[in-house]
Amino acid sequence: MTIETLVQRGFDRPHVGLAGMDTRKLKAMRNSALRACFNRLEDTSYRLEHTATIRGREYINDAASRTVNATWYSFESIQGGIVWIACGSSEDTDYSRLLPLALRKVRMLLVLGDASKMKQAFGAVVPQIVECDSMAEALHRAHYYDSDDVKVLFSPASSGVASSEALGELFLHEVNEL
Repeated sequence: MTIETLVQRGFDRPHVGLAGMDTRKLKAMRNSALRACFNRLEDTSYRLEHTATIRGREYINDAASRTVNATWYSFESIQGGIVWIACGSSEDTDYSRLLPLALRKVRMLLVLGDASKMKQAFGAVVPQIVECDSMAEALHRAHYYDSDDVKVLFSPASSGVASSEALGELFLHEVNEL
């Protein structure tokens, strides 16, 4: 079975989905620690959420992806090209795991804040990397990107920024302003 078969839109963790297939039986188990673990399974907000389709371009809110691994999963889940909006960071983050997927999928990288680390990491694999001062500017650039075969993905890939909720709401608001 391939990851494409397992992954459905908005489904951020295949193992959660597989476990949730028969949660009623799992919750009925006698082991209280195991039962408590499965009772905490909830959907994650701002995780691969379809926000809008504007002039044929899909906008995906993935503000909860604050790690390289989470962003890797998002890249892997999306079919076709991506205009990626990320958050710049002063952290020493190892982006090497993202490079093969970025080479294949990312057409443009829009960085909110300091783009120096992202330019260093992705400069050889992403054709365009642009530092943006605001989410509105990033979305404006993504909106007018000259290609019909891309999706706009907001996936911060950085934990050193505002909360997922604040970023997710900001993305949603600015997309609605387009």
